[in-house]
Amino acid sequence: MTTTNQAQGGGPKVPLLSPYKLGKFNLSHRVVLAPLTRQRSYGNVPQPHAILYYSQRTSNGGLLIAEATGVSDTAQGYPDTPGIWTKEQVEAWKPIVDAVHAKGGIFFCQIWHVGRVSNTGFQPNGQAPISSTDKPLTPQIRSNGIDVADFSPPRRLRTDEVPQIVNDFRLAARNAIEAGNLSLLKYEIKLAGTQNYFQQKQTNHL
Repeated sequence: MTTTNQAQGGGPKVPLLSPYKLGKFNLSHRVVLAPLTRQRSYGNVPQPHAILYYSQRTSNGGLLIAEATGVSDTAQGYPDTPGIWTKEQVEAWKPIVDAVHAKGGIFFCQIWHVGRVSNTGFQPNGQAPISSTDKPLTPQIRSNGIDVADFSPPRRLRTDEVPQIVNDFRLAARNAIEAGNLSLLKYEIKLAGTQNYFQQKQTNHL
């Protein structure tokens, strides 16, 4: 198969620019827009300027992964990150998705819950963040190297509360599809604040 860069320049094949089949999707190249926490979705609602941001980074047959998108009002842990649990949020995503699809892009929605990586200021009614543990995180220096992120002691979920979190992800997935048939969904759950939380002695009580 002749790649675009070979057809145009006759040079050697560049792996990053070669096609790739991802499930049912035929990517024209392997350069992917990684999810970037932009913190510009005021009130957790995607803003019109995101249309330009994502469309500028779209190529025909290219894959984009949206910034982490909260599944509920308890899923938040960073300022001004988008959500997809309300009608207003879904409607705000639609023109963004349309702009990506109009240029032939493939758009994934990354839905998540931050778990204990939060504090009461981000939680509804100032409640404690929810997690699989009640062990708090230590404060961390933010990415700007200056500000300090403080985390409130979390509340460990009861077993009977877990189905509600599962349902939050289910509804967010449906909303992502309603927002414009976002091609696939990347699920990320950080209820303990770590990627491999089921194996972490610091968070598990098993």
